[in-house]
Amino acid sequence: MTDTGRLADCAGFRPFWTAATVSSFGTYVTTLAIQVLVVLTLHGGAAEVGLVSAARWLPYLLFGVLAGVFVDRVRRRPVLVTTDLVRCLLLVAVPALAVSHRLTLATLMAFMAAFGTMSLANDAASQSFLPRLVPPRLLTRANARLDQSDAVAQTSGPALAGGLVSLLTAPWAVLIDAASYLASGLLLLRVRAVEPPSRQLSLRGVRGEAAEGLRWLYRHRTLAPYVLSTHGWFLVNAIAGAALPLFALRTLGLSPFGLGLALAAAGGGGLLGALNAAVLGARFGAGCIVVASIAGNGAAWAIIASGWHGPAGWMVFGTGEFLLGLTMGTANANEMGYLQSVTPDHLQGRSNATRRSINRAMIVIGAPLGGVLADTVGYRPVLCAAAAGFALVAVALAVSPYRHARLDEPVRVAA
Repeated sequence: MTDTGRLADCAGFRPFWTAATVSSFGTYVTTLAIQVLVVLTLHGGAAEVGLVSAARWLPYLLFGVLAGVFVDRVRRRPVLVTTDLVRCLLLVAVPALAVSHRLTLATLMAFMAAFGTMSLANDAASQSFLPRLVPPRLLTRANARLDQSDAVAQTSGPALAGGLVSLLTAPWAVLIDAASYLASGLLLLRVRAVEPPSRQLSLRGVRGEAAEGLRWLYRHRTLAPYVLSTHGWFLVNAIAGAALPLFALRTLGLSPFGLGLALAAAGGGGLLGALNAAVLGARFGAGCIVVASIAGNGAAWAIIASGWHGPAGWMVFGTGEFLLGLTMGTANANEMGYLQSVTPDHLQGRSNATRRSINRAMIVIGAPLGGVLADTVGYRPVLCAAAAGFALVAVALAVSPYRHARLDEPVRVAA
C-alpha cells in the first residue's frame, strides 16, 4: 500500500466503497420494511418492534468477543464475501415464508438472529479491512467517503422503501436488500489487498487474545472513555428507536411512505455532515467534533419528540431527522478514523468486534425496554427522556481526555 495522499491511488478502496454503497441502499429498505412488517403485517406493537430489533443484535452480545478473535486470525476479505452471500439467502427466506403463510413473529426473530450473526462477522472484518486498503493519514477521508455514500442511500433509501412497501408489501420489499448483498459480495471479489495468511482456527488461546483486546480498549487513555460513551449512546438510541416508528405512524399519523420521506431527511443531513467531517476534524480535533455531535443528537431527538399530527408536525419531525443525520454524519468519520489510526493491525478485529458487540448488547437491552416503556408511558415521553440521555453522554465525554483526541496521534503498541 503506497501512501500518495490520494484515495484514488488506493486500488482496493474503489470496489470496497462501491460494495458498501450498494449494500447501504438495500439496508435502508429493509430497516423500514421490517418495522412496517411487524406493525402492519404481524400486527405488533412497540414491544414487538423492540423484540425483533433485539433478536437482530443478540449475536453481538453472545459472540462479539469471539468474532473479534476470529477476524484477527483469518484473512478478512473472504469473511466479507461469505457473510454477504449468506445474508442474501437469509433475506430471500422472508418473502418465501410470507407467501407460504408461515411468517410469524418468532420465525422473523429467528431469521433476524441468524442475519445478525453474519452481520457481526462482517462488521468486524469490514472495519478491520479498511486500514489494509488505505494508509493511516487517509482513514478519516476514506470513512467520510463511505459515510457520504451511506448518507445518499439514507436520503433516497427510506423514500424508496416506503414506496416499495406500499407497492409490494413489506415482505417483498426485503428482496431489494437481498439483491444488494449479492451484488456487494460479488464486488468484494474484485478487491485486491495484501493480507497475512490465516492462522489455524481453534479455541486455543481465545481467552488470552480476547483479554488482550479488552485491555487495549478499556485501559487506553482516550479510547476507554470513548468506548464507554458509545455504550451509553447505543442504549439511549435503542430506547428511542423502539418508540420512533410507532410515534410516527400512530401519533403523527404518517403513512409508511410519509415515514420514509421524513427519514430521508436524515440522509440529507448525514451527507452534509460527512462532506465536512474531515475538514472539521482537522481543524477542531476528532474528539471535539464527536462531543459536539453527540450533544447535537440530543437536540435532534428533542425536536423529533415535539412533532404533532398534521403537515406542520411532519415538518418538525423531518427537521429533527435532518439534524440527527447531520450530527451523526459529522461524528462517524472522525471517531472511526481515530480508532482505526491508533489501533495496531493485529488488534483491529478484536477492538472493533468488542466495541460493537457491547454496543449491540445495549440494543438488546434498550430496544425491548424502550418498547415496553413506550407502550406504558407513551411514545413522546420516551423520546424526551432519550434526548436528555444523549445530553448526559455528551457531558461525560466532554470532561474526559477524549476531547483532546486528534488523528495525528501515533499508533501505540499494545501492552
